[in-house]
Amino acid sequence: MSPPTPFDPDWLRQSSEMILQAGRLGQSLTIRGQGSKDFYGGLSAANHPVLTTLPHTGIVDYDPAELVVVARSGTAIKELESVLAKSQQMLAFEPPRFGGRGTIGGMIASGLSGPRRLSAGAAKDFVLGMTILDAQAQALRFGGTVMKNVAGYDMSRLHTGAMGTLGLIVDVSLKVLPVPPAEATLIFEVAAQESITLTNTWMGQPLPIAATCWCDGHLHLRLAGAAAAVRAAREKLGGESMPDPEARDFWARLRDHDHDFFSVNSAAPDHHLWRLSVPSIAPHFDGVTDPQWIEWGGALRWVKTRASAAALRAWASAQGGHATCFRPASDTIRHQGSFTPPDAALMKIHQRLKQELDHQRIFNPDRLYPGL
Repeated sequence: MSPPTPFDPDWLRQSSEMILQAGRLGQSLTIRGQGSKDFYGGLSAANHPVLTTLPHTGIVDYDPAELVVVARSGTAIKELESVLAKSQQMLAFEPPRFGGRGTIGGMIASGLSGPRRLSAGAAKDFVLGMTILDAQAQALRFGGTVMKNVAGYDMSRLHTGAMGTLGLIVDVSLKVLPVPPAEATLIFEVAAQESITLTNTWMGQPLPIAATCWCDGHLHLRLAGAAAAVRAAREKLGGESMPDPEARDFWARLRDHDHDFFSVNSAAPDHHLWRLSVPSIAPHFDGVTDPQWIEWGGALRWVKTRASAAALRAWASAQGGHATCFRPASDTIRHQGSFTPPDAALMKIHQRLKQELDHQRIFNPDRLYPGL
């Protein structure tokens, strides 16, 4: 069977008509795949018509020898990974799959990365190019299928993490990597601050560290690479070896936010799940007594707490980072803005980009920042 064409003509026509009609009527659209990240980002005040990417699925092109794949935006991440696995390749940044409902378009629009982001890089680092529909329903192609420096603005990365506010992602070209030949997970019983010190020390050494996670008084350290390198690191670091089946389950559930820690309870509407992005050497956040998880060698802190947004953002800012209300237990914070507001200069840049690319506010208004 031949691969699908870049565009599904029926979906493209229907999507174009929706965009043009929204422009004529002064309406806005909610771009949605399977809704796996409906909880994430700001909340619009109105119920906008939904422009769905679900019919637009399929892998357009895949060249294992070149480590490049092009997939339509409605394609499930799990479907793409199933194809990559046959060639022993992977999405190295381990995007959350959210119970199998995550799609390629949502993956790029949110810009979220998983545990291996520590060693492999973020989602934006693997985007080679993409096709979008703009506010005039024009299909625009940015980037390509190779890693190279080009003149002009990197529009593909601009759309990565923009929460669908700048256009409708049609397809994405991605760099993929080989699956490491060997992996092992070590566990160390240490306090939070000690785990931060240890991981920063180890990350400065030639060790094949792929991911870290501290939770419940234990540091989980995932090694990945050549068998000899993994074996030597295990012997050097010590710790308790985690059985492979348990380790695979632990990291998969961490990646997909399937551990109980990542859920929120509507019965406790003031306990939100926060995501603090700070320098890896930032001290342990002791401003709350609530449970915390620490990833990415200390650069990502998860806190489920009733502490105020002001307190969390003040601490993160003092460390040189920012705080996001990742999974709110109620919509109160979402109306105010889930993401830390940028300073005035940066907000002007966001506003100018929105004005240039979507001045009628057709695409996902308020999802990134209120009023945008």
